[in-house]
Amino acid sequence: MGIDGPRCAQPASLAHILVTPLRALGRAADHVAAESFWRDASLRLEFGREDVDSFPDWLDAGALCREVLDPLGPDGSGAYLPSLRDPVTNRATRAAASQAAPGAIVLVSGELLLGRGLPFDFTIHLSMSTAGRARRTDAEWQWTLPAFERYDTDVRPTELADVVIRVDDPRHPAIRP
Repeated sequence: MGIDGPRCAQPASLAHILVTPLRALGRAADHVAAESFWRDASLRLEFGREDVDSFPDWLDAGALCREVLDPLGPDGSGAYLPSLRDPVTNRATRAAASQAAPGAIVLVSGELLLGRGLPFDFTIHLSMSTAGRARRTDAEWQWTLPAFERYDTDVRPTELADVVIRVDDPRHPAIRP
């Protein structure tokens, strides 16, 4: 399952919260943060630390497929890598492979996930207005805001996702199936 949304919408928090009730229902569940599959900093930051045009390509979608989504697919081994690279230090996490139980649900959370051809069985998009994103985005990430505007226009995540949750006010989310 993919949980897509801007950092300020906290897709990782939603994924983390969903793991517990899924397990309580008897389903094996785990969370993988897409940012732990970002490209190496030498590629990611080639045009600067705040290049809005390269930001959508920070995710190494090939590595995410190869190490997580394909092994968890119908013909996969079930052995997946929970993380590849620490997004802060840019060092390999050296995480051991995890073996997913049959029928396990792995929640992949991150930004700009939809429209990439990632083989998710189900997707949730955390949607926010332009003003909501601007208000809730930390100062160090404000430079990414134009990338989300383009994402909304070009990719149209609200049309691609199976479920859309509007989170302009996190105390009052609005769900659109």
